[in-house]
Amino acid sequence: MGFVTLLLIALGLAMDAFAVSVSNGICYIKTGLREAFYTGFAFGLFQAIMPLIGYYAGSIFSDSVEYFGHWIALILLVLIGGSMIFGAIKEIRNPGVDRYRVSCSIKDLSIQGIATSIDAFAVGVSLAVIKTNIFTAVTLIGVVTFICCFVGVLIGSGIGNKLKEKAEIVGGCILILIGIKIFIEHSV
Repeated sequence: MGFVTLLLIALGLAMDAFAVSVSNGICYIKTGLREAFYTGFAFGLFQAIMPLIGYYAGSIFSDSVEYFGHWIALILLVLIGGSMIFGAIKEIRNPGVDRYRVSCSIKDLSIQGIATSIDAFAVGVSLAVIKTNIFTAVTLIGVVTFICCFVGVLIGSGIGNKLKEKAEIVGGCILILIGIKIFIEHSV
């Protein structure tokens, strides 16, 4: 498989993670290079690990992931997004409470990383079938995702500064919509 094809696959896989990164950037109190780096690193790591797992273990689990993966992504993103929305509404009703998250926890980034990288598992299975160099592929996928997510957090921060108190509600809605999008794409 050629470099351009791998690059396009990497960009395609990074888009859900990019959108979640924008959502995270919207919700952070203070967004700087540190938050962008951690988010990019976490999502890039999951996007790189999942195709590697798919490459080596895909034949065993591919049917289950194909059948349940979109359900898992939908449930995780709706739960996180719903929690953000309800928390924001509760905090808006109590004006003494800070309305924004300082940053995502390792737990939040891990859950988001898993939810947005389930597709990458299936890509790993495909890469094994066509005998692609998996280490080149996962490196490119991880780096592209890192860059997209790093930039996404910074873009989200600019949006969040304009939205003020509605930022976390918008961020939660984005996560829910991404979950629905993943579900619909894989249900058809």
